[in-house]
Amino acid sequence: MDARTILTKYYEYANAGDWDRWCDLFAEDQVMDEQLAGHIEGLDTLRSMMKGMGTMYQVFRNEPVHFLVDGEKAAAVSHLSAVSASGAAVEAEVMNFFRIVDGKIAYMANYHDTAPFQVLSQG
Repeated sequence: MDARTILTKYYEYANAGDWDRWCDLFAEDQVMDEQLAGHIEGLDTLRSMMKGMGTMYQVFRNEPVHFLVDGEKAAAVSHLSAVSASGAAVEAEVMNFFRIVDGKIAYMANYHDTAPFQVLSQG
């Protein structure tokens, strides 16, 4: 898959809650710097972490607004709308940076305002 297709699938699978196929987009030795979860290395660690997404959110939508692709580097700007397990709304603007190698996401970092996500720690 080319980088633009990978980005499209990244958001398509996330919005469908298909975290297994979402994880399939990543390389075995992937590295992720995720603003809430921290530094994540390895596909097995990522798969384990993503098993909790279905219980963390009642609704999760991350809609891409812009894609920029330059060789193996790519970026996506998106808007996230979600409802936490406790029913609290989350709205955030997000920027993701990707490095895609041999058709897989080798590195990803995301950047967003963390304040909207504080509802996740509230009962």
